[in-house]
Amino acid sequence: MDLRSGETSSGDVVIAGRPVRTVAPRPFTIGEAEDSAGLAAHRALRHRAFVEEQRLFATHDVDPADEDPRTRVLVARVPDGTVVGGVRVHPALPGPDLGWWRGSRLVVVPGRGTAGVAAALVTAACALAETLGALRFDATVQARNERLFRRLGWSARQAVELHGRPHLLMEWPVGRVQRLVDATKAPLGPLLRELGRHPAAGGGPGFRGDDGAPVPGTAAGSGMVAACDAILPSMVERDPEWAGWCAVLVNLNDLFAMGARPVGLLDAVGARDASFARRILRGLAEAADAWDVPVLGGHTQLGVPAALSVTALGRTDAPVRGGGGRAGERVRVTADLSGAWRPAYRGTQWDSSSTRSPAQLRRLADVVPALAPTAAKDVSMSGLVGTLGMLAEAGGCGAVLDVADVPTPAGAGTAEWLTCFPGFAVVSTEPAGHRPDPLPDLVTSARCGELVPGNGVELRWPDGLTTRAVASTVTGMGAA
Repeated sequence: MDLRSGETSSGDVVIAGRPVRTVAPRPFTIGEAEDSAGLAAHRALRHRAFVEEQRLFATHDVDPADEDPRTRVLVARVPDGTVVGGVRVHPALPGPDLGWWRGSRLVVVPGRGTAGVAAALVTAACALAETLGALRFDATVQARNERLFRRLGWSARQAVELHGRPHLLMEWPVGRVQRLVDATKAPLGPLLRELGRHPAAGGGPGFRGDDGAPVPGTAAGSGMVAACDAILPSMVERDPEWAGWCAVLVNLNDLFAMGARPVGLLDAVGARDASFARRILRGLAEAADAWDVPVLGGHTQLGVPAALSVTALGRTDAPVRGGGGRAGERVRVTADLSGAWRPAYRGTQWDSSSTRSPAQLRRLADVVPALAPTAAKDVSMSGLVGTLGMLAEAGGCGAVLDVADVPTPAGAGTAEWLTCFPGFAVVSTEPAGHRPDPLPDLVTSARCGELVPGNGVELRWPDGLTTRAVASTVTGMGAA
């Protein structure tokens, strides 16, 4: 990136329909170059700055990013429509989108009326990158421009020489995963301390933070495991049949992650009237039939806001703990990549279960026993990265995830997949030389990281650099 202006003051820019506070003054506007004239104007500014004036390139500065259909260009226009600056936002690598995006070819015409344009373009590029699914956003910046980028919140990763000039690889802190973790899991530790006086609280010794818990007093060799999940009331209200299906799905996933086979379900339903309750129970009954798990009983309350929770009971001789992993062990992700985004839930819920046959769904119970892991957790509402963070926290360590190695459906972007509810996906750990037993052909499994000393989760990219996705512990509950 290069820039050619300096002084700033405050203003607003709208990117992807969202107002973004910037350091830009009027009178200019920032927007996407959606026509050939805007793109041509940006290229002309680039050619004049980088080829003719700075002589960074011999004849032209066009590169493969210009031909990538995913590349977006932001331009700054003064009131008469003249383009006075621009910047590209594009994937850092050709091929599938890994969530690694880059800003480049930042250029601003020097002169009156363009003060603050460069800062506004950089700020707008950051906002656009996040809307496009960036988990990493960086730029190779001429060293003389480091100060401006630092003022805008960027940090320098390493010094490089490019086109015979000193540059810095600089990085914008993308907070997508951290925001999800903070919204879904961060309050748990302080809240559950209210229950901490009881010796079996949080699942008992070794199982603190697990989605299921061994039931005290059950017979050795046939131990009972219990799990309980509630569905968001807004989802129950909007899509009651699907909410009923998901209430079974998420609870059975909790049992499967512990290596348990389901015994039965209990439900608690709240609804405004009997007709609405019937729709919830229809979805629940269809899912219970599909997995061949009986509904043992429950409670129904009418004349109240929509609500749904389910408790699942299962059996296992040796429940797999979420906190059994240790630093040095390998991380594995195993997922059912079939299906598609659930209608009306694109980017947040991947539906791999409703298209599977009952026989296929029941075989998912075989996954964790075949993995024989030291630790396992099913991916929950905190997404794959957040779930890995919980597993690492329960093991008293941190984690590194190799983004390019995570099994990902063809129809999902990496950032979406790493932060959505994926239908069926399990994060597990194993010793370096461990080989799982053959897995059901319904799932795809790959090693894609390791547990490390410390805390939080880092994402490791194809260039070997890592970015921090989860700053510290996820729940605050600590090691199990």
